[in-house]
Amino acid sequence: MSGDNAGQAATVLTGETPSLFTGRRWFIPSALLHELDPDTERGGRPRRTARDWIVDFCCFLLAVLVGMVAIEALVKNPHVPEGLAVVDQVIGALACATVWLRRRRPLGLAMALTPVTLVSDTAGGAAVIALFTLAVHRPFRYVAWVGGVNVALIPLFYWLRPDGDIHYLVSVLFAVLLTVAIVGWGMFVRAKRQLMVSLRDRARRAETEARLRAEQAQRLAREAIAREMHDVLAHRLTLLSVHAGALEFRPDAPAAETARAAGVIRESAHEALQDLREIIGVLRADEPDDTGRPQPTLGALDTLVAESRQAGMKVSLDQRVGDPADVPSSLGRTAYRIAQEGLTNARKHAPGTEVTVSVTGAPGDGLTVSVHNPPPEGEVPPVPGSGQGLIGLTERATLAGGRLEHGHTPEGGFEVRAWLPWA
Repeated sequence: MSGDNAGQAATVLTGETPSLFTGRRWFIPSALLHELDPDTERGGRPRRTARDWIVDFCCFLLAVLVGMVAIEALVKNPHVPEGLAVVDQVIGALACATVWLRRRRPLGLAMALTPVTLVSDTAGGAAVIALFTLAVHRPFRYVAWVGGVNVALIPLFYWLRPDGDIHYLVSVLFAVLLTVAIVGWGMFVRAKRQLMVSLRDRARRAETEARLRAEQAQRLAREAIAREMHDVLAHRLTLLSVHAGALEFRPDAPAAETARAAGVIRESAHEALQDLREIIGVLRADEPDDTGRPQPTLGALDTLVAESRQAGMKVSLDQRVGDPADVPSSLGRTAYRIAQEGLTNARKHAPGTEVTVSVTGAPGDGLTVSVHNPPPEGEVPPVPGSGQGLIGLTERATLAGGRLEHGHTPEGGFEVRAWLPWA
């Protein structure tokens, strides 16, 4: 991964939104920069960029040039008195000066200059620029009203101020086409800016979704690791706890029994370390490999029961599956984990009782796993972390498309019963 790609990935994961206009902010209109750049403050009026100053100066210059052309035609027109020509030029100069306010008050400026054009030829350039600005910065409903009024006043304007060199209808048609073109141009610029804002919003949403997906993947990975660690190590550590407790409370036990308990502790600790090593190896692997994962299938259920019996538990196994090897590996792993967790819970909460493990099923009917134990004799001290394994088993069974139920039986015992689909 290159440095740029790594920086982008880190930005997505940390939730920071990169700025698009580093080093080119002067080239972006302030209104567009205000919407696109997250570093720009939302409150208040956006400051003009260098591009805005250049464009505003050009618009002012264009309005002045149009006014000067109108002055020349006004002076040559014999139907216009000299006093009216002077008033026209004063109004036109004020209209040109208002061009600098077009970004702050586009609607008010366009509405104010619409009647002014009826009494001043030299204000025509400023009125056209105001109409264009309105089309760029305001929604269509405002443009339609102001533009419609301008189009409606064009015949009245040329009727009050006829042009001797051009026919009346030609002048009206040309002015209408010019107004429509100006409005269309402004709406095109507005649509282009809205498209850029929309694309930027989509990019932000994509970045947010990518960040959320990464966080969700990390959360799911942590949950999978925690569930796997619990399923693999809880059984081994329970054996360690039981035998360590027996050695603690029976210091006068025979040497042979003490040696056997110490051997079970050593073997369980060794197997726990081996399982932990395999889990870490799977997490570090680039590609998942089911053959190396520490998840025994249903065929290893006999070994699990034998381990429990060696630890001093009374376990009876009722397995009514024709050939455990025919059970799909994912289904067999889930059934094995359910039986393992049931035995672990019985060892912790009902020590000394006889636990019954039942596995029945066939293709098409599903696979049923049941672990039942009667109520314990006497009071059993509470065990930390109780219930977490059952939550994980319920989730595991649900992900496999099955269901899991657990609870106390009428006689006071406890049963974990799960059904898993077997296609």
